[in-house]
Amino acid sequence: MKQRRVILIALPSLVLFLFFFFYILFNIRVKSLLLASSNNHSITLTKTPHTETKFSILIGILTRPDNYDRRHFLRLVYGIQSSSIAEIDVKFVFCNLTKPEQRVLIALEILRFNDIIILDCIENMNNGKTYAYFSSLPHILPRHYDYVMKADDDVFIRLEPLSLSLKPLPWQDLYYGFVIPCNSMNPFADYMSGMGFLLSWDLVEWIGKSEIPANDTVGPEDKMVGKWFKMGNKAKNRFSNKPAMYDYPGTNGRCSHELVPETVAVHRLKRWDQWLNVLEFFNVTKQLNNSKLYHV
Repeated sequence: MKQRRVILIALPSLVLFLFFFFYILFNIRVKSLLLASSNNHSITLTKTPHTETKFSILIGILTRPDNYDRRHFLRLVYGIQSSSIAEIDVKFVFCNLTKPEQRVLIALEILRFNDIIILDCIENMNNGKTYAYFSSLPHILPRHYDYVMKADDDVFIRLEPLSLSLKPLPWQDLYYGFVIPCNSMNPFADYMSGMGFLLSWDLVEWIGKSEIPANDTVGPEDKMVGKWFKMGNKAKNRFSNKPAMYDYPGTNGRCSHELVPETVAVHRLKRWDQWLNVLEFFNVTKQLNNSKLYHV
């Protein structure tokens, strides 16, 4: 009876000993595996935000109310594109309507496509429209975007290459585009061309709040944006995407070069034959399926 009592007393101690013994062995094993994995770089312990989730981009195409044909064409160009890593919305941006027919025809566009932003300004190129665009967005949009782009309506933007080029870049204080002067590769040289430049959302909010841009809106719109950031000590993260962004071949000296497969944006597409050449080069209709309903 006494011997049985000793065994019963010793049993919990034995169980506790075995528990700690195997716990120590387990930790030693896990730590050795992690150490070995980190030495051969086979395990990534941290990931950048862009690899975790899709990010969002708003592309605002600054155009004029009467450019109906151009808007409908661009809806086709961007409507057949998509991105695997970004949610991208394309909107057309202009100032207050001034003609009775605009109010009817553009109302039809809004009802059908819901892709138009009408700013409270007088239509212009270098008299505050770009400021009105960026400064208004935080107040009029139903959501915020990670990035906001301003683009001309004579630019062809390839959405998947654009989003892929943004993937390794910062989410904050980012100023992205085609740096001027044309022959410079330094994103801090001056400012990004108005063909199409992109800002992180925090810079969009800053434009809407700061007195620096509010008091200095008249002048070449792309140059003014660069000036605002210099005066406000903003846009410390800059990226000039050359040669993937450029003017159409032969249209603008050193800013132009031949079409290249890695293109993100081609600017100065003023004529339909230029658009046709670009669309054929990038084979944008390659997903067209065979059908008895048509022969193209």
